[in-house]
Amino acid sequence: MSKLQNRWALITGSTRGIGQQVAIALAQQGCNIIVHGRTLDHTETTLEQLQAYPVSTLAVAGELGKVADENAFLDKIIQEVGYVDILYNNAAVMSEWSDSIFNIQMPEWQRVFEVNFFSMVRVCNRLVPIMTERGWGRVVNLSTGMKDTPQLAPYSVAKAAVDKYTQDLAAQLKNTNVLVNGLDPGWLKTDLGGQYADYDVSSVIPGALVPVLLADFSSSGVIYQAQDYKTQSEHQP
Repeated sequence: MSKLQNRWALITGSTRGIGQQVAIALAQQGCNIIVHGRTLDHTETTLEQLQAYPVSTLAVAGELGKVADENAFLDKIIQEVGYVDILYNNAAVMSEWSDSIFNIQMPEWQRVFEVNFFSMVRVCNRLVPIMTERGWGRVVNLSTGMKDTPQLAPYSVAKAAVDKYTQDLAAQLKNTNVLVNGLDPGWLKTDLGGQYADYDVSSVIPGALVPVLLADFSSSGVIYQAQDYKTQSEHQP
């Protein structure tokens, strides 16, 4: 039996791309899945794919970055399930391309940080204390390997904040058996990554599962590289 059997996992932004790949891979491990999208209609494709596995599912919807929406779908999770065991903070938005970092206006910085960082903090504040009460939890925060791209600075700087938050949250939760780690999925062909990315989205598995399959009271505060868990031939673009 998988150690994830009958666990409940929330994957933000699991209607497509990386989030959908993670949802399916967790279901294959016997994990119950909470599919999150901007609207309930958007969750239908993932829910249909999850029907192939003997797991329970719940669909929730709401725009990250909008506090009322976040509270509504988190309230639904607490009311209908009561907790989550596994949290993948996957959903994110990309910055608008700018010819210079000096021309990126403050509203753009604020938009990206609100969705990619502040919403993550709010979700963790609601769900992680329940994990500590239950004595088991796995949090995976999506990171990035992007560097030397000042034209997209709000995205990469927000992800740097995510990495530091991951480390600080891991330190806060030391000895609780709630493990908090980051995941750099690699540059993937998704709506966010674009068609010229190095890897197909399917290559995020099995690496994306490593942080949730860790032994109890083990690694926390680590940024895992999903592509490190593929064979050399699979690494080729």
